[in-house]
Amino acid sequence: MGAVDALMRQRLHSDVPLINQVSHYVIAGGGKRLRPVLALLSAQALGYAGDRHIDLAVIVELIHTATLLHDDVVDSSLLRRGRETANTVWGNEASVLVGDFLYSRAFQMMVDIGNLKVLQILADATNTIAEGEVMQLVNCHDPDTSEARYLDTIRFKTAKLFEAATRLGAVIAGSDSAAEQALASYGRHLGTAFQLVDDALDYSATAADIGKNIGDDLAEGKPTLPLLYAMWKGKPAEADLIRHAIEHGGLEHIEEISAAIESTGAITYTFALAEAEASKARLALAGVPGSPYLDALLALSRFAVERKS
Repeated sequence: MGAVDALMRQRLHSDVPLINQVSHYVIAGGGKRLRPVLALLSAQALGYAGDRHIDLAVIVELIHTATLLHDDVVDSSLLRRGRETANTVWGNEASVLVGDFLYSRAFQMMVDIGNLKVLQILADATNTIAEGEVMQLVNCHDPDTSEARYLDTIRFKTAKLFEAATRLGAVIAGSDSAAEQALASYGRHLGTAFQLVDDALDYSATAADIGKNIGDDLAEGKPTLPLLYAMWKGKPAEADLIRHAIEHGGLEHIEEISAAIESTGAITYTFALAEAEASKARLALAGVPGSPYLDALLALSRFAVERKS
């Protein structure tokens, strides 16, 4: 990870000062770095001994960071990882354009690797993520979003990059198709579990824990699973209140809605779904040889659902 951070800072350099300021600000904000970790661990779990997994880890993190810059503009977010978002500091225009720079730098690095399959996987993943962002936009303010549509959205928007990171580890290690698909499945289920927990924490954690304002999803009218489940299972008055909140956004009734989420067991239901996805992720690794890297991948599947931030 030290090598990943060093290479990332090197590849972020630009002769345009504003690009350096914004990109380094966002990267310095930290984060869990789960996606690059997954690329590293997957490659090494399958016996890779080179150093191209470092490049892949950086590419994945650059793509992820670009999506964060764009997300914060779309959502008008004020906080990210406990700090002001880049769009709050430099404005929407700078955030969008630096996000574009990060995407294009990632694709330059893909070309440098010289592996057409790597390029195909990442190009497909980036396109799928963009589709997921649009799906989320379409779902916004729609209280009739189904559980299936919600899950499709998070698989596109979040899980796809997890899947790409773990699949790339298998590709760079020269593994067979079965191992490649196993690692891809692990990443897909892990990413789904991770996003389910994120959506649950938006109503069950504290702002200090998750590094953003509690109720951000509600304020934006996002029909995430805890909110939808509470609407489906709540009393008629609660269902009407939640439906109105999704349709119009805002935090005017956050206390009543949080109480409905609690009383209906919506958080418990969401965490149970996340645990089921994490279990599928572990099962996908059944054929991977034992090693400290495999142990770490298994541990990450538990961390994804047990974390508090």
